[in-house]
Amino acid sequence: MGQNFIIEDELKKLPKQPGVYIMHDANDEIIYVGKAVSLRNRVRQYFQSTKNKTAKVIQMVQHIDHFEYIVTDSELEALVLESNLIKQNRPKYNTMLKDDKTYPYIKVTVGEMYPRIMVSRSMKKDSSRYYGPYPTAGAVRDTIELLRKLCHIRTCSMKLPENQGKDRPCLYYYIGQCPAPCMKDSIRPEDYRKNVDHVISFLNGHVGQEVDMLTKKMQKASEEMRYEDAAEYRDLIESIRVIGEHQKITSGDGEDRDVIAIATDQAKENNSHMDRTEAVAQVFFVRDGRLVGREHFFLTTDDADDKPQILRDFISQYYAGTPFVPKELMIGTDIPDRELLEEMLTKRRGSKVTIRVPQRGLKEKLVELALENAENTLARDRERLQREELRTTGAVKEIADLLGIQKADRMEAFDISNISGFESVGSMIVYEKGKPKRTDYRKFKIRTVQGPNDYASMEEVLTRRFRRAEEQSPGFTRLPDLLLMDGGRGQVHIAEQVLRDTGFSFIPVAGMVKDDYHRTRGIWFHDREIPIDKNSEGFKLITRIQDEAHRFAITYHRQLRSKGQVRSVLDDIEGIGETRRKALLRSFGSVEGIRDASLDELSHAPSMNRPAAETVWNFFHGQNTPQKAAVTEEDE
Repeated sequence: MGQNFIIEDELKKLPKQPGVYIMHDANDEIIYVGKAVSLRNRVRQYFQSTKNKTAKVIQMVQHIDHFEYIVTDSELEALVLESNLIKQNRPKYNTMLKDDKTYPYIKVTVGEMYPRIMVSRSMKKDSSRYYGPYPTAGAVRDTIELLRKLCHIRTCSMKLPENQGKDRPCLYYYIGQCPAPCMKDSIRPEDYRKNVDHVISFLNGHVGQEVDMLTKKMQKASEEMRYEDAAEYRDLIESIRVIGEHQKITSGDGEDRDVIAIATDQAKENNSHMDRTEAVAQVFFVRDGRLVGREHFFLTTDDADDKPQILRDFISQYYAGTPFVPKELMIGTDIPDRELLEEMLTKRRGSKVTIRVPQRGLKEKLVELALENAENTLARDRERLQREELRTTGAVKEIADLLGIQKADRMEAFDISNISGFESVGSMIVYEKGKPKRTDYRKFKIRTVQGPNDYASMEEVLTRRFRRAEEQSPGFTRLPDLLLMDGGRGQVHIAEQVLRDTGFSFIPVAGMVKDDYHRTRGIWFHDREIPIDKNSEGFKLITRIQDEAHRFAITYHRQLRSKGQVRSVLDDIEGIGETRRKALLRSFGSVEGIRDASLDELSHAPSMNRPAAETVWNFFHGQNTPQKAAVTEEDE
């Protein structure tokens, strides 16, 4: 994230809704996952006074570079999602939640002729129906006990109907809480199934009737001063409330699916002067029936594209490159070419892939939750996106307008690095739409130039770069919209001559003119210096490009030196043997130290005399410099 994520600004955008927050460090590693009743209140606490904070929290906050969050409908959903994300990512500071704690489910064995209701700590791919998970086992047990009483569901594990009539009914039959399906002809399967349907209806959230009944009983017990009974009814009502909350975070079928929603910037859509629309695609990853993570992707599209078209294009592009294709995609609206996309995804996965538009139930709610998070992400990051656009595409447009060229989407910049002309290297960096494209960076070893001649070295590098383009060599075929030279008139003229010689004279060349302090003060273009506002985004982008070209060239040069190749420069000094080379390095510490030493300092070094010192001094300062063998290593 770096400078684009300003924590103080992002804290102001946090919603007051429940959800999960995810803390990242500067390397984008997840270091903490937490849940919150109010994301705004909880996350802000981390960045307030350190008073009353534990040492672990203080240390963690120091490593937070940026954060993200996922909105949920309830604290319960946040708790379940928090658990899933911690197990998936193992964050460094979630020390208390790194165990394999599991939350309880309510299991209804609908595959049996006489189903049962029970607690389960895992969700299996069987014929049963699962509800949950739930945060407290106590609430689950209370609810199961209540449902057994209200709906007359058996508590035994007897295998039915095989073992019907082999034993007497249990106590629950005699107290009127079980219809005794263990006895032949006691209750028909279809009548028992009606009781089970009532349980399922309850677990699907239709709890109003039971809550009303228990509320009346609680009030009556309180009026009659049976306070213990009233408290028991109160606890049952609370258990029902916890169990009755819909759970979208976990599904019961154990399948792998992705849930996708698109949010678009309505403000831009409604602005007739805009021809681009910002959009966010939100993808929820459900694996083995559990929501284990999410990712969002920023999109730029034409205003003419509606959401179904944007969604269709995103699915086509995203799943063409992702290594895993799930069995099912869930989306909120139908899209063009759905059957064609299903065929493409099926081919990639190797088995049937279905794209569904759920119309009701938990799956529809999960799509709605993905859409809500996409809209929150777009609203939260709109300002950051605008700042990023100014720094990148906005700055590129400034440069193109300043120079009067059609576009500068792809810019290439070059630099030379050497020590007194030895081990000279050239660098080529590429910026596309205002951002570095590091996969297109190239490094060159200077082959034909001896001595510190930056102009000749630059001519060699540019010639090799554009000869490669002529030859359609891989990695060199894309041409720049603008060539940026780290210098003024002289560098620009060299580049223009190379472009004429190689047949690419149509590429514009601009140079960065320096002041006496080696700072860029303007741009040399078409044989004149064009002033540039130093506070403009265009100037800042040029400065970043210039700094990056220097960094890349110097890094490459240091890599060569670290391999001991620069030390071999001393081998090229005629008349200076191994003993004197070692003595010079011990005395001055490095090749740079030898180069910067005066003639007198060289003369008084161990094992040296005046003639030997003159030979070394002349070698480094260009007087009677012996020819250095050309480097034959290929570009790296």
